[in-house]
Amino acid sequence: MALISVAQALEQVLAHAGPLPPDEVPLDKANGSVLAYDLKALRTQPPADVSAMDGYAVRAADVAKAPVRLKVIGEVPAGRPFEGSIGTGQAARIFTGGFVPDGADAVVIQEVTTRDGDSVEVQKPSSKGRNVRPKGLDFREGEVLLTKGHRLTARDLALAAGMNHPLLPVYRRPKIALFATGDELVPPGREPGPGQIVYSNGFSLAALAREEGADVADLGLVNDTLEATLTAIEDARNVPADILVTTGGASVGDYDLVHKAFGQKGMDLSFWRVAMRPGRPLMHGRLGAMHVLGLPGNPVSSYVCAFLFLVPLIRRMSGRTDLTMPTEAAVLGADLPENDERADYLRATLKETADGPIAMPFPLQDSSMMAPLAKADCLVIREPYAPAAKAGSACVMVRLDR
Repeated sequence: MALISVAQALEQVLAHAGPLPPDEVPLDKANGSVLAYDLKALRTQPPADVSAMDGYAVRAADVAKAPVRLKVIGEVPAGRPFEGSIGTGQAARIFTGGFVPDGADAVVIQEVTTRDGDSVEVQKPSSKGRNVRPKGLDFREGEVLLTKGHRLTARDLALAAGMNHPLLPVYRRPKIALFATGDELVPPGREPGPGQIVYSNGFSLAALAREEGADVADLGLVNDTLEATLTAIEDARNVPADILVTTGGASVGDYDLVHKAFGQKGMDLSFWRVAMRPGRPLMHGRLGAMHVLGLPGNPVSSYVCAFLFLVPLIRRMSGRTDLTMPTEAAVLGADLPENDERADYLRATLKETADGPIAMPFPLQDSSMMAPLAKADCLVIREPYAPAAKAGSACVMVRLDR
């Protein structure tokens, strides 16, 4: 199968992906989910005129001039509306959040009053509406305040609760199954034996997927045997996973069995190799409704491919429309040689200046080097066959921290 471009690969990854079926979830489970329908307010907020301060509910006409003495005929705590009405020369003690009694149209703050038994002296004049939050100031019943396709934030949950919605209609979060192949891999904390390395890919991939709102089932490490790989694929189906992500074993070596295993399972292969660096041995296909992304084993290749392909796939299945991270213009901080037939995604740091960001690619771009990836702020994107570029010339980059 021939190399395809990054754009062609992404198009194929998303071609058969759509938002997952909607579900209703409790407020405390909805953060980061995407609304499947517009959300209307079920109530008006505030439901009546309420006091914005502690003080006295009065008629503005009575306090247009001060000082003036008024008769206190009751009090209005929050949650306990006043049953009577305020007449000429009268006032009611009121607290923040209390419903403004009938007849009153202003609240005088307690700091400008002096209480004496059942009377109060107002020492400064006030006006109609002062210190009163009018009915519907925030929103009104039936108003659409959160729209379909919006990814919910902590602030949105407060609004939805205030709108009186205990459950929210959101697209189901994608379920991702993840496993890595390789006899050479050992988990962190174990001393690697001869020829072994510490496994790292799954931790970054799971974190990236969870940041995007997916649920992740980590199926762990899988031995380099066809039988073990086939079993892991069945485990992913039993999750059941919407997306299966594998790392390692997708190349052409004698022990790279992932491609063969998926073939035996009847996977509909979209592509196998992409004209990009890092990440050439990237595979995508479908096993029924389950999408499969076979990522390279090198840590940087694995992460960059997930950043470019897994994130948009999660977003599409979550109901989002902002599928890819936006690119930005920057200035190169170092010379770069001409590029070959593959698109390059160079790890780089950013320096913010008054004239815009300066991107400094690391001098070594080996796909096994995790330390530069951890320090990187962005990926500098170089198109296939890009000519040599000098420091100070324009470039295009995408930030790694969204």
